[in-house]
Amino acid sequence: MGDSMAQGFKNGGIYRTDLSFPALIARSMGQSVRFDQPSFSAQAGIPINIEVLIRGLAEKFGDQISLTNSIPAASEMYRTLSRIKSYWNGHLKSLQVDRLTPYHNQAIWGFSISDTMLIDDAYSRSHIKNNRPRYSVFNVLPDNAMYTTARLVLNPAFNPGLERQTMLKNVSDLQQDGGIENLIVCIGHNNIVGAVTKLQIVFSEPGDVNNYYAERKCTVFRPEHFKTELRELYEKIAGMNIKHVYVPTIPYVTIPPAIRGVNENKQPAHGGYFDYYARFWIWDEDFNPAKHPHLTKSDAILLDQIVDQYNEIIRRMAYEFDFCVVPVARYVKAAARRRQLHHNTEPFPPEFIKALKDNEQTSYLVDADGHTRVSTDYLRLDNQTGKIDRGGIFSLDGLHPTTIGYGLIANMYKMCMDKRGVKFEHPLDWDFIIANETLVTNPPPLMQDLRKLLRFLAMTRQERLTFFGKNVLETLLETFSPRPEID
Repeated sequence: MGDSMAQGFKNGGIYRTDLSFPALIARSMGQSVRFDQPSFSAQAGIPINIEVLIRGLAEKFGDQISLTNSIPAASEMYRTLSRIKSYWNGHLKSLQVDRLTPYHNQAIWGFSISDTMLIDDAYSRSHIKNNRPRYSVFNVLPDNAMYTTARLVLNPAFNPGLERQTMLKNVSDLQQDGGIENLIVCIGHNNIVGAVTKLQIVFSEPGDVNNYYAERKCTVFRPEHFKTELRELYEKIAGMNIKHVYVPTIPYVTIPPAIRGVNENKQPAHGGYFDYYARFWIWDEDFNPAKHPHLTKSDAILLDQIVDQYNEIIRRMAYEFDFCVVPVARYVKAAARRRQLHHNTEPFPPEFIKALKDNEQTSYLVDADGHTRVSTDYLRLDNQTGKIDRGGIFSLDGLHPTTIGYGLIANMYKMCMDKRGVKFEHPLDWDFIIANETLVTNPPPLMQDLRKLLRFLAMTRQERLTFFGKNVLETLLETFSPRPEID
């Protein structure tokens, strides 16, 4: 149960749930282990899959978006996004699925702690009905996509008798129907990530605690409010008498490349922080603090300090309830190349390095000393070869892992499960994980000129002409804010 991290969200959408880190763990347990999960593979996922979008553009317009083809490319993108939006808004066919028992993966992207206990199908259906965006022809993403996703996870059959099932209630029902040996509770990221997606720090007030997603006005939960909600959730989970419960620490939200650190003098970071943090599609030399929304160094330090407090709360409560803490934050920090320059420790398991070397399409990513180019940077290609120059852990939305990133997370959880005596039939299948990360094994050709591609996806209002009301990247990031704006 949890948020986008447990659901397998990447490249701007939930698409291949079979590549989520819980699914990769279940795969290692053997074919006898059943792990049911919803499918979102139709129309390349919800709300949008940037990789599929740019591959489609490359098929029609080649390996570069130029001045001469930008208008027809934008038109093609608009038609694609309109089709995706129509599908997930239920205009092309019913989204109903014939299933009456809860999925084993109950995670839903966008959810924060209280959402796991509050949001159900009835509330989601009502929210969708009562919050239709105005001028939706200009909104390029499916309307209320998180709530559509919630309905398809919590009550996929749209059964009136199950419309009050929350995520927590579904987990409880699974425990009562045969029991749960291992429960992953991956939650808390969305209690602070809004500061990054909105580039604003708005602290929670008492009225935000245990309140619905759409009613909250904050982007950052105060640690005491985070603690209140987490205790309520942990107490309810502890009362289910599940054998093993695993909870991750939260990585610093200043590490993912959804925001790009830049210094006044355009030099690398000193002391782990940059002077400013702006959108990832704005290059260093173009950034103007008087023009572009941003966070400051002091903002970034404050956010990291708050995450430190969150993680101390998680560790103390996990000890109290005998939950197993998975040190995700420590490993992500160790891999942050831009932040730590040459002091990062490359926390990659040897089996992963070997699989990279054994795959013909990724062997070049490992040097003679066993060091890899894989990093937390935004994915970049070499201009000469068209192969990866850096990145590979975070996907194209800048917030969520690639399949390789999810494999690394699965490895952390598996190590904790090993310590608890959980039996696995075989190790993580790194060959499978790498082969299914097409961003790395077969990078989209449009990624070669990353600057032009991102500029195209983030066209200014004047450049968009009549195609969009907002640029695709900014709209996508706003989707992960605690209180998305309604157009």
